[in-house]
Amino acid sequence: MQIGEILDRNAIALRISASSKRQALAVVAEIAARGAGLEVGGVLDALTSREQAGSTGVGHGVAVPHARLDGLTRMRGVFVRLDQPVEFDAVDDQPVDLIFAIFAPKDAPGVEHLRTLARVSRLLRQGDLRQQLRQAGTADAIHALLVQDAAARSSAA
Repeated sequence: MQIGEILDRNAIALRISASSKRQALAVVAEIAARGAGLEVGGVLDALTSREQAGSTGVGHGVAVPHARLDGLTRMRGVFVRLDQPVEFDAVDDQPVDLIFAIFAPKDAPGVEHLRTLARVSRLLRQGDLRQQLRQAGTADAIHALLVQDAAARSSAA
């Protein structure tokens, strides 16, 4: 699964204000629900349930929340850049400002979900890419950075 296959330009939001992890997840849930025609509450419940099992803050200001959802027909992604980082219980205890959420259909094979999580996590481990994502001025620029960098990494592998 390529990043461009799951991340639509209208699922990217910049300059988002949130004062807590829950508010940040609520923004992610709203974007995901709108794009997939789902109920916001159900998406938020799935995200918060996953966070209760363990934080998805992977370090360096990045979180990769994920959930399986009834009603999805394909994997989907949402990217949010917060104005100010929020506490996320990340592995490195650093607050988070970059969130790439992944949503899979409830009945999708687990291996596809895990591969997508691994791909996004590897991508966002790159310090130069994180910096570019923090400086990008538009959703189109963010989309291009994520898709192009992921494609370059795939062809180099």
